[in-house]
Amino acid sequence: MAETILITGGAGFIGRRVARLLLERGDRVRVLDSLVEQVHGGVERPAELPAEVDLHVGDVRDENAVVAALRGVDAVIHLAAEVGVGQSMYEVDRYVSGNDYGTAVLLQQLIQKPVRRIVTASSMSIYGEGLYRAVDGAVLETVDRRRPGPGAWEPTDADGRPLAPLPTPEWKRPDLVSVYALGKYVQERLTLTLAPAYGMEGVALRLFNVYGPGQALSNPYTGVLAIFAGRLLNKQRPLVFEDGGQRRDFVYVDDVARAFVTALDHPDAPGNVFNVGAGNSVSVAEVGERLARAMGLDIAPEITGQARAGDIRHCFSDASRARDVLGFTARRDFDEGLVELVEWVARQSAEDRVQDARRELQTRGLVA
Repeated sequence: MAETILITGGAGFIGRRVARLLLERGDRVRVLDSLVEQVHGGVERPAELPAEVDLHVGDVRDENAVVAALRGVDAVIHLAAEVGVGQSMYEVDRYVSGNDYGTAVLLQQLIQKPVRRIVTASSMSIYGEGLYRAVDGAVLETVDRRRPGPGAWEPTDADGRPLAPLPTPEWKRPDLVSVYALGKYVQERLTLTLAPAYGMEGVALRLFNVYGPGQALSNPYTGVLAIFAGRLLNKQRPLVFEDGGQRRDFVYVDDVARAFVTALDHPDAPGNVFNVGAGNSVSVAEVGERLARAMGLDIAPEITGQARAGDIRHCFSDASRARDVLGFTARRDFDEGLVELVEWVARQSAEDRVQDARRELQTRGLVA
């Protein structure tokens, strides 16, 4: 049976893809989005947002806007959030307000008018460092890498021996090393705590590094692939912090959208958190190199040798819970996804704001 689904933050990169999938299966879609200039560049309605979507321009922290957006809604996908680890470390009030308070306002109104289910976007950032194995075979959930530097990028044990990164499962203990991570953890916990208390079903999806066509190329705090693409589009070298050896899990946006739609309906989803990743890893330096080649450019990344506060070394997903419980696996191969990203990037223009963002971090002592 068709439902009316509210997507908060639904005019963004992921939300537009989710909206399209819901419309294709016959649901009615409403979006509440503040159309932040940093992401949307001042447009009144993103061109990629399907015309059938009922767009409400408003802030999730605005009680009246939330009340109006919730009228007649059967379920909610909560994507609205300020995004960016680096920026969260100096625009603390903005991130805590948008992510924590915004979620609180939404849930406060859902208490008054419960829906069937709410699916909230969490983040792999809550893990901090991923899971590691020590030389003696011990599996370590918490790794101290508070003072990384040249020659000491990799986490080690107490005797200075290197640790081997492992796929990170949902049971790993959170290690919240940035304001952004704190906020995402609060968002998922509020959802999973309050939803069942008021007769709703709650689900949280911990997204890994989402990429694909449609990402905001001029936003220096978006995903790393979009940042690199924006730099390369302007014939500038992608900036890679540390030595570039840090490993991440890149998952295509269409796969992520499919994960949200699956979590919205699956009978075994409520009360759970699920990793949404490809289950593979690639180094950040390699990402820059492969993207440049795919764009036909002979431009090597600039390895800065600097560390940013809040960054982690390795984290990639153990995707088995989503596979075993939801029947969900990512389908898009990384190189295949890169081709589609590059084809889209070739038709875009981007304002390069990366150096401005770097200066913001440096002046605050957040880059060393």
